[in-house]
Amino acid sequence: MILVTGGTGLVGSHLLFKLVNEGNTVRAIYRRKETLNRTKHVFSYYSDNAESLFESIEWIEADLNNIPQLQDAFDGISKVYHCAAFVSFEPDRYKTLRRININGTANIVNLAISNNVEKLCYVSSIAAVGHHNNSDKLIDEKTAWNPEDDNSVYAITKYGAELEVWRGTQEGLDAVIVNPGIILGAGFWNTGGSGSLFKKVYNGIAYYTHGTTGYVDVFDVVDIMHQLMESDIKNEKFILISENLSFKEFLSKTAKALNVKPPTKEAKPWLLNMAWRLDWLSFKLFGKRRQLAKQTAKSAISVTKYDNTKVKKALNYNFKGIDKTISQVSQLFSEDFS
Repeated sequence: MILVTGGTGLVGSHLLFKLVNEGNTVRAIYRRKETLNRTKHVFSYYSDNAESLFESIEWIEADLNNIPQLQDAFDGISKVYHCAAFVSFEPDRYKTLRRININGTANIVNLAISNNVEKLCYVSSIAAVGHHNNSDKLIDEKTAWNPEDDNSVYAITKYGAELEVWRGTQEGLDAVIVNPGIILGAGFWNTGGSGSLFKKVYNGIAYYTHGTTGYVDVFDVVDIMHQLMESDIKNEKFILISENLSFKEFLSKTAKALNVKPPTKEAKPWLLNMAWRLDWLSFKLFGKRRQLAKQTAKSAISVTKYDNTKVKKALNYNFKGIDKTISQVSQLFSEDFS
């Protein structure tokens, strides 16, 4: 039996659809019952048999830091896809990020070892990959992580989670780590991930930046995860991106697909630097949730390009073009909000 953590998230829900649609026996972890409808809705995009496929999953309510609940979830499990994570770039949420991303992953690794799990796949992020200042040089899996950099709290905890997985491999666990770029997929328009970008573009975004990062289709992510788990590859990590695009390019392509006006004003570095400081001040004075951390503002203007050569060679894999992904996700967005 296969265990999927984070079954009600973007990656987890699409992975579950792939696994059960191919006839696998699957158990999935969820944390709040009301989020289960998200996964069911994702299934409905891709199948007329969504209800039956959803009901074939054995769902278990469990928190990543509740060991008794997790022990029940691991009963009879041979493979684990660890997709669950907390995503936030708000500095004051560091303790929560650490508890879920690092401590929670440590618990998954420990239980995988004690239950003799055959293999584990951990969904990390390109945020946890090392960086450099040469915008002409692609970042790959060997680019060194520098703990002295001004890394975001999210990046720090995802990197810490990777260390827990590597620790597990030293204790006999076979594992693979994937580091996706910005994952584009449908069904999560209000949860703060890439889906919310489509909603923001639809509602109107005035400003763009020339910062660059990597993007990838959610089905590319889950297909590669599955192929890696079924292969003899172990104890390796892989960057998963289809294309490197500037934020202006992505927003313009998405606006065109949604038939709305693209952003026309550039957010200059001085404006972003002022914005994150005002955002910090608003948090300190009025307790408002952070919308723009210092590191997020910096990444918005940073040209960071990633190399997907390793996974393409390892699996002879061809990524879907981002234009096609944006078109398909925009179509599903329009269907949901028509």
